[in-house]
Amino acid sequence: MKRHGFFQDIVKYRTILLMLLPAVLFYVLFAYLPMAGIIMAFKRYDYAGGIFGSPWNGWDNFKFFFESGDGWRVTRNTALYNVVFIIINNGLQIIAAIFLFEVGGKWFRKIAQSALFLPYFISWVVVGAIAYNFLNFDIGTINTLLRGLGLDPIDIYNSPQYWPYILVIVAAWKSIGYGTIMYLAAITGIDTEMYEAAEIDGANIFQRVRKITIPCLYPTMIILVLLAVGNIFRGDFGMFYNMVGNNGVLFASTDVIDTYVFRSLLTTNDIGMSAAAGFYQSVLGFVTITLVNYAVRRYDKERALY
Repeated sequence: MKRHGFFQDIVKYRTILLMLLPAVLFYVLFAYLPMAGIIMAFKRYDYAGGIFGSPWNGWDNFKFFFESGDGWRVTRNTALYNVVFIIINNGLQIIAAIFLFEVGGKWFRKIAQSALFLPYFISWVVVGAIAYNFLNFDIGTINTLLRGLGLDPIDIYNSPQYWPYILVIVAAWKSIGYGTIMYLAAITGIDTEMYEAAEIDGANIFQRVRKITIPCLYPTMIILVLLAVGNIFRGDFGMFYNMVGNNGVLFASTDVIDTYVFRSLLTTNDIGMSAAAGFYQSVLGFVTITLVNYAVRRYDKERALY
């Protein structure tokens, strides 16, 4: 069979390649070209010299990040929050997808699906404003109800112990619709003959879900979890910043690497240290996804990303 040359393949598949071009340009411009800025993590940046003309200072930026005592705290918070997000969000999304698939009413399914998906499109700025109106000490809905019941109000914005629960709930509410759509698409792709055969054999709905639906969802679950693990050291800046803002009282339980880097740039204007924190974050993410992918390959080679 005659093999086409490179340029012949480009001409042959020009329509598909043109459709792919915007995505390629996006990642080249906003992901690959900016990687040259990694060298700022090893430099004492000054505006006169710029990125490439600033003097080198070795590992000093990384030393400052860790010796300040903030490195371990923000790393721990980022990792723990994302682990909890992965477990709870995926669990809720799977349950919601199975519920929508098994429910009989077509109109109810459409309405429920739309209601679940709606929060995904709401800006984190708006979510932060909604949360403030619920949690505010003076005029918040929760404290207004507590006062109406004769109970003492709770100063939530000065109580760090409540915020891990608040952030987990808000993150689940915001993301459940998007994940449900993906799991629901995977469920609808399952061969219906398996369900029919199980029903003929007398399997009830819970047995069908446990023996057919969930096992068939494993490939989708593994891919989504692997992709999420790749970002386990990247906090959702929009969520953390708009929910917490610059409230220093809450930093111990809510500060993540992304918000720490942002505040460092605003307060100290130390671009080198901020670049070092970002580089450290990227290396941790790369190592984590590599180790998890290796573990998946050892378990089942077919389900690994690479």
